[in-house]
Amino acid sequence: MIQQSVTEVKGVGDKFAEELAPMGIHTVEDLLFYFPFRYDEFEVKPLAELLHDEKATIEGQVIGEPTLTFYGKKKSKLTVTLQVEHYAVKAVMFNRAFVKKQLQAGDTVTVTGKWDQRRLQITVSQFKKGKAKSDTPIQPVYYLRGNVQLARLRKTMKEALQEFSDEVEELLPERYLHSYKLPSRKDALHQMHFPENHTLLKHARRRFIYEEFFVFQLKMQLIRKQHREATKGNAVKYDSKAVKSFVHALPFELTGAQKRSLSEIMKDMSSPYRMNRLLQGDVGSGKTAVAAIALYASVTAGKQGALMVPTEILAEQHYESLVKLFKDRAHVVLLTGSVKGKRRREILSLIESGEATIIVGTHALIQDEVLFHSLGLVIVDEQHRFGVNQRRTLRDKGLDPDVLFMTATPIPRTLAITAFGDMDVSLIDELPAGRKEVETYWVKEQMLDRVLGFIKRELDLGHQAYVISPLIEESEKLDIQNVVDLHAQLNEYFSEEVGLMHGRLSTDEKEDVMKRFSSNEVQILVSTTVVEVGVNVPNATIMLIYDAERFGLSQLHQLRGRVGRGSHQSYCILLADPKNDVGKERMRIMTETSNGFELSEQDLKLRGPGDFFGRKQSGMPEFKVGDMVHDYRALETARQDASELIQSNELENNPEFKALRDVLKQDAYLKGQILD
Repeated sequence: MIQQSVTEVKGVGDKFAEELAPMGIHTVEDLLFYFPFRYDEFEVKPLAELLHDEKATIEGQVIGEPTLTFYGKKKSKLTVTLQVEHYAVKAVMFNRAFVKKQLQAGDTVTVTGKWDQRRLQITVSQFKKGKAKSDTPIQPVYYLRGNVQLARLRKTMKEALQEFSDEVEELLPERYLHSYKLPSRKDALHQMHFPENHTLLKHARRRFIYEEFFVFQLKMQLIRKQHREATKGNAVKYDSKAVKSFVHALPFELTGAQKRSLSEIMKDMSSPYRMNRLLQGDVGSGKTAVAAIALYASVTAGKQGALMVPTEILAEQHYESLVKLFKDRAHVVLLTGSVKGKRRREILSLIESGEATIIVGTHALIQDEVLFHSLGLVIVDEQHRFGVNQRRTLRDKGLDPDVLFMTATPIPRTLAITAFGDMDVSLIDELPAGRKEVETYWVKEQMLDRVLGFIKRELDLGHQAYVISPLIEESEKLDIQNVVDLHAQLNEYFSEEVGLMHGRLSTDEKEDVMKRFSSNEVQILVSTTVVEVGVNVPNATIMLIYDAERFGLSQLHQLRGRVGRGSHQSYCILLADPKNDVGKERMRIMTETSNGFELSEQDLKLRGPGDFFGRKQSGMPEFKVGDMVHDYRALETARQDASELIQSNELENNPEFKALRDVLKQDAYLKGQILD
């Protein structure tokens, strides 16, 4: 049984099992499915097929005597000339002076390292005398922790495959394997750990990418089906006349996209099923107005509405704007970690009695002490995937409200529908009339003085500026302007107050800096990307981003969205000197495109480095092998297949799907509720 302890594998004792535990390896199955994160290739290729700056393995004969030079303290450089095909190739080895004695003219050697096409030179990382082994051209490399050695893990993996791979059960019915030309689970497992060649490894990866996505999509859609079946009788009977009157009284006209999204939300609220909807809207598109109308609709039905946001400062901003908007139509209260003592007890009492009809706050809203009178709608703003556990917390309180998630991360609609398989998706894809577009410029380092002069003129007009830097502290590998140094430099340059914000500050320190910036006590805020999430400072008109080529398009667009929130013209300045075409293309797209959804489609096409979804906490599921952006077509195929399977009822009844059913039943959320 592969579910038994990893100590069942030959050579794994209690001590080694203890060392494997922090890597998430507890059972034989955990070990077998602990996949390599990359592969070292020792496949000797012709020089013509080698790529500049890529890792390569070459085999050649030593010509003449190697030259050895010393520099610095005990540092050395050994240069060996090799004849490879008809070329003389230089093999450079650092700090391996002892190798000189091992080599003589005419010796055959195999070296692996970074290939320099222009110089016909290889910087050696691995070296051996003799010809390359033909039996292991591709070697797995695993993430290791503690004292676990790569060689030992490889040996243990080989042992586990020999002993237990016959017990690995096939999850996918034959028709799927045949239709997509996928290898069996057992064969794919062997190729993932010890690939015979590139082609077989590619097919093994393809198989596990599809399997991961298919299982994920089945879970999503089963949860969705369960929610629909479990929440019948959840219809909200709101007062449509009162809601229309509220919309007419708003100080602005709703856009077509806002009206469409609102109509979808209201339809969900009045349906007998619980709403589970994602509202996507570009920065400044007016998601909050739509949220406010939905909250008011809930109030007219005699229910309470809650708005949950990630930070206290954002909660305060929303609270103030909703109080102005609702006037005496609703009783709005604010509940965050900072509300303490007598005031806190008063607010909790108002929520429990139902006197407070709209509650704005942070995650504090779902703590045990908060008892709602009749919660009808929960709106979760910006980056909180309101997880399964939080939903369960509400249900344990006897509540099953409609839930609306809002995000300004511009995920392409098709990808959003697929990624959030358990949700419906609404889209606000136009900006309110009269909103000024942020002017975006790309400048090189040598223009920095002019940029700082421009910022100075904006500050003289009473405006404020953000300055963003990618890293907190210096790194020898990355020549990036350090945020702490940058703060010190700008402090010298400007007479205005300069604030500093980064991820190492405590929550209270971050809140304090942001409050001071919001109230214009601080005119310039130097920050890492922690400023990205939902901060509203209408007086800020400049966003200067250092080393802008280090960021993805979606992240740059999120940062740009921090300005342009007031009535003044705003500017985003990208300070960048990209070295490759992808970086240059990013800068060009940013200066020409202001629509977040167009940008996200472009980002998807570029597939540059960096996490497309911006941050881990965007709630995107993580996969061992698959990547939701790069393997988007496989994700879409898996979604369609899962949808068809759920609708056909074969999953429950067809013996072909027994193994798949067993895997789904192991999921903590599906356990005992579905497929039994």
